[in-house]
Amino acid sequence: MLVGGLGPRLAEETPAGEAKLVRVTRGHVFDVAVDLRPGSPTYLRWAWVELRAGKHNALYIPEGGAHGFLTLEDDCEIFYEMSEVHVPSSARTVRWNDPAFGIDWPFEPIIMNERDAGCPDFSREDNT
Repeated sequence: MLVGGLGPRLAEETPAGEAKLVRVTRGHVFDVAVDLRPGSPTYLRWAWVELRAGKHNALYIPEGGAHGFLTLEDDCEIFYEMSEVHVPSSARTVRWNDPAFGIDWPFEPIIMNERDAGCPDFSREDNT
């Protein structure tokens, strides 16, 4: 199964931040959000939900959150609604299994793209 690295948007390049609403239009995924807002009472904590196409549920990730997922079946399609236009140069990804977050993924991914496989660990200094 495929994993998507945790992708926050760099605040210094996009002062407005970027909120996301994520849902699955085909398949079933383990979807994760991590709070990367310094000063937040839930800073570096994570939450998860299983998103299923037939269930029509969604996960909201506020500005300053990172998002990642693990597909739980083949042939998944994930739909994002975003509060800002996507700017690839402002996107950054941190390692999906970074010990700073301690995410309890249901299993190791079978497939991972090159960008997500080579992600750095999270750095508090880079996130202030």
